[in-house]
Amino acid sequence: RSDYLLFIDQKLCGSLEAKREGATLGGVGEQNAHYVTSKTGVFQRWVPEGEILPFQYEATNNEIRFCDNRDPKPRSRHLFHFHQPATLKEHLEQGDSFRARLQQLPELNTDRLRACQIDAIHGIENSLKNNHQRALLQMATGAGKTFTACTQVYRLAKFAKAKRVLFLVDRGNLGRQARKEFQQYTLPDDGRKFTSNYNVQLLGTAGIADGTKVVISTIQRMYSQLTGNELDDEIDEHSAYEVGYDADAKEKQKHVSYNPNIPIETFDVIIIDECHRSIYNLWSQVLDYF
Repeated sequence: RSDYLLFIDQKLCGSLEAKREGATLGGVGEQNAHYVTSKTGVFQRWVPEGEILPFQYEATNNEIRFCDNRDPKPRSRHLFHFHQPATLKEHLEQGDSFRARLQQLPELNTDRLRACQIDAIHGIENSLKNNHQRALLQMATGAGKTFTACTQVYRLAKFAKAKRVLFLVDRGNLGRQARKEFQQYTLPDDGRKFTSNYNVQLLGTAGIADGTKVVISTIQRMYSQLTGNELDDEIDEHSAYEVGYDADAKEKQKHVSYNPNIPIETFDVIIIDECHRSIYNLWSQVLDYF
């Protein structure tokens, strides 16, 4: 028997296999996978013929792994915390998963794009379709990285139904520049501006507004929102590298705890500008959270 079964509106939607502290979860996924496809016992009563349970968790008291069996190539991955039930319900109502929708992205409209931008978007989307969790995009100064990002976000929002995208910048003034770029971006399909279809927010003390499609923030601002610590606006105007650099940065890593007001599923995609300066030991847990 499975340790725990997950129900939404009296419908079985997932299972959780729990292990004691210190246990390795590597092989537990295979055990759990057997449960979610089982046709015996409780599963036979609750799961329609030909279907499997969508959501599969394995956990100890300090580690959680998750697999969405609706993905084209289901794969277990680490989570900072469990998803909220409302999120799982929303995923069920959508029918297919975000990774499944990535496989259905239409051909890129290249009318206003440079050759390097076309190559960049093709590379990103191929990486996403191959289920890679991270991709590195390297473009020369002046090549139009933010314009490329706007194009990519639009395609993910419209065709893959991305709920929300986090656009991390190195310092506050770059965030304002990025917001201006999104405001000026013309949609290739109907000629309207990006912000006429989607809300773009520069993250501040009020938090993330409902219905926001793109949240622009520094990593230190996001850290302050997750932890509830106030952030001096002056600090937001400096690079996260400058703010937090220390020879012992790894030992002084910024730690975060689960914040139900900003759950782990808040963003489907994170785009990090100047990532060579923003990703390092001190702030890594802010990124791992999502």
